[in-house]
Amino acid sequence: MGRNRFFLGVLVALTLAALQSSGVPGATATAPECAFELRSYAPGEIAILVVWSGTGTTVRIDRVGHTASRSGDPLAGAPTAPAARVESGRRVRVPIGDWPSGLYVARLRGPGGEGLAPFVVRPRRLGEHRVAVVLPTNTWQAYNLRDVDGNGVGDSWYAHSGVASVDLERPYLDQGVPPRFRGYDRGFLRWLALHGAKADFLADDDLGRAGTGDWLARRYDLIVFPGHEEYVTTHAYDVIERFRDLGGNLAFLSANNFFYRVERRGRLLFKTGKWRDLGRAEAALVGVQYVDWNRNRYPNQAYTVTGAAQARWLFDGTRLSDGDSFGHYGIEIDARTPRSPRGIKVLARIGDAFGPGKSAEMTYYETARGAKVFAAGVMNFGGSALWPDVSRMIENIWRRLAAP
Repeated sequence: MGRNRFFLGVLVALTLAALQSSGVPGATATAPECAFELRSYAPGEIAILVVWSGTGTTVRIDRVGHTASRSGDPLAGAPTAPAARVESGRRVRVPIGDWPSGLYVARLRGPGGEGLAPFVVRPRRLGEHRVAVVLPTNTWQAYNLRDVDGNGVGDSWYAHSGVASVDLERPYLDQGVPPRFRGYDRGFLRWLALHGAKADFLADDDLGRAGTGDWLARRYDLIVFPGHEEYVTTHAYDVIERFRDLGGNLAFLSANNFFYRVERRGRLLFKTGKWRDLGRAEAALVGVQYVDWNRNRYPNQAYTVTGAAQARWLFDGTRLSDGDSFGHYGIEIDARTPRSPRGIKVLARIGDAFGPGKSAEMTYYETARGAKVFAAGVMNFGGSALWPDVSRMIENIWRRLAAP
């Protein structure tokens, strides 16, 4: 009898789930959950939006950052066209128009609400603009704790150390918003829109389209990593390092960049080791490298300017001089190591941010070939891009580093 009750309970649960996504009168409909098959598309391509659950009746594509964020909606953006009807089915064809390169979001609307699926529109040909912005799409999925296999553990090594890979095609939790997007990514995207700054937007996958660092250097003067670029492939590390060695400029607006080596196998991403343990300390490229996270003990603190005289260009137009403070930063922090480039300058510092000997450092260095490399040293600098002094600092970074 107990076994029969168990199977009856399973049958009821499955029936309710089917009703919730069927549109049957009286059933409780659920918001659709969806994700694109690929993380970037070029104008003229057909994107495939996969509906994982729920039902969608219309879809609208917005360009993220090109309107003020509505309450609770960090992916707010300007619509590319009115919402279109969706044919029934689990795979929705979305034609990519002649849209500017950027981050976009599909808003799939159904009886139960709205599901979101962000994606990158890359340029038709890499190098349409002399600046590239690489969004941290690998890191977004690594922090995605969606439990696809239903075993009660999120499908990421952040949920359990025994998880070996992450699925790059899963919908994000939180209605489809990438983890920590509001605090780490939204501010810089809005800054770009408000300043009319032109750039080629790339997903992590798109760095694989760059055959060599030489190829990148012929097309770009500056490559910006605005978010948490923690997980990179060997190819990505190679081409960015070579780009720098040839005089290409880099800006890292977050912390903990180029930390783990990863391999992509089909739709799965595997973490294979820390770059510093593989003989390629990230400080040699970025200038600084990961120190620690706040361990839920240390609050964000203000940076104190220490290098105004060494980099007057960065603070030009701000009210900041040596000894002045700005912002509220932390979460994860970076600092120099013996592998940092010679002559690197510390522009701002949070002393002992996470306890004795664990300080955050904002840095800048130049190479003999003329490369200019800025690193924020804290997780949420790019996210604070709309704060007045920070906005001017990013404008100064863009002006100096985007120049050929």
